[in-house]
Amino acid sequence: MIEPADQAAAQADLLVEPPDLFAHIPVLSRELLAGLAVQPGGHYLDATVGGGGHSSLILAAFPDVKLTAIDQDEQAIAASALKLAEFGDRVRFFHTNFAEFDPGDQLFDGIIADLGVSSAQFDWGDRGFSFRHAAPLDMRMNQQQDLTAEEVINTWDEVELARIFYTYGEERLSRKMARRIVEKRPLHTTTELAELIFYSVPHSYRYGRIHPATRVFQALRIVVNRELDVLEAFIQRAPHWLQSEGRVGIISFHSLEDRIVKHRFRESEMLRVLTKKPVVPTEEEIRDNGRSRSAKLRIAERCVK
Repeated sequence: MIEPADQAAAQADLLVEPPDLFAHIPVLSRELLAGLAVQPGGHYLDATVGGGGHSSLILAAFPDVKLTAIDQDEQAIAASALKLAEFGDRVRFFHTNFAEFDPGDQLFDGIIADLGVSSAQFDWGDRGFSFRHAAPLDMRMNQQQDLTAEEVINTWDEVELARIFYTYGEERLSRKMARRIVEKRPLHTTTELAELIFYSVPHSYRYGRIHPATRVFQALRIVVNRELDVLEAFIQRAPHWLQSEGRVGIISFHSLEDRIVKHRFRESEMLRVLTKKPVVPTEEEIRDNGRSRSAKLRIAERCVK
């Protein structure tokens, strides 16, 4: 845990880029706060604090609201500590994965999770999440873990690569791409991989709605960070962290995540689903923040004992 008194040291140690790169617009913020039903004196958990956008809105709702903020990205923790410094000891920080977090005896009045990669992680060229920049094939949200996208690309066999591209990227040309990668590896940078994939597919496929490497990069990121396994574990554990009638809101950005949230909420004996259909951004929000386009919010409430 990072206590408020240690925030300045943490910021100096962890930030390698200006903190304002994490200053993105929080997605579905009004809808999330309304669904969470923030109350005076409440204690809330932001399981993916990122730049602190959603957390700052929760803390600003009432002067006695408290918040626990966690993230597996050290740079996110440092940046959010700066953004939320005005709230002093009303907020506590933990560097951990939300599926491994242990709140002890603490129960929360609400829990939020904004899944996937933050705008800042995409924009930081050296993290390897985007092929807009030449960068090492890293893709680790937690820089302390061992597995990287480079290891996956250069050591996993063709069948396994095709499987993850198809399963986690929903890429229909997964076998063709995997075959080409194995033929041409080793590959070390994001742009090397993206270019190889671009020229491995038919000409008609190269100029579609999205770059042909997009789904492969999604699949690699999911595998490197075990995103779907972690999400499954989080949804299983989160209801136990809620007060009776406490609420959990999860924002997802692709169908694989949303499907898990939808079904696990429905299957939980501890939760009552409050959103029969996912809440999606308004046309105005999409116009102001294009990255909100694919966001879906689902909310559930802890059943009264």
